[in-house]
Amino acid sequence: MNFPIEIHEKFMKMAVEVGLKPEDVDEKFTHGHGHGGQKVNKSANCVELTHHPSGITVRFQHHRGLHQNRKEAWELLILKVEEHHKGEESQLAHERFKIRRQKQRRTRRSKEKVLKEKHERSEIKENRAKTIGENETTIS
Repeated sequence: MNFPIEIHEKFMKMAVEVGLKPEDVDEKFTHGHGHGGQKVNKSANCVELTHHPSGITVRFQHHRGLHQNRKEAWELLILKVEEHHKGEESQLAHERFKIRRQKQRRTRRSKEKVLKEKHERSEIKENRAKTIGENETTIS
């Protein structure tokens, strides 16, 4: 497959795996918006990719330059198409699940366990401080 821009090997393999063809993608460059002033608002540095078979559209404008935006837009499109085809087995779904799991609140039992370990650790430190204090008085 010949993509119009050079992308990372990992994304090339994903594109082959899901059957994404560059011919099926419509690429447009539009004026950017937001922070950045004249460079962003007056130059066409925003990339919009539309994958016709799946209907997925990606609009990317994170950097000031067109080249980097274009590369990352293609990579994001490949990830989205992979997610569309594979569902929960895709890389994006795994990352979202991982973040969701990290943000979950602890269960009551795990909270109690952590607090118990902290209490035990504080007792060890407390006893250590007492023995150091006793040694200083006997030496002096």
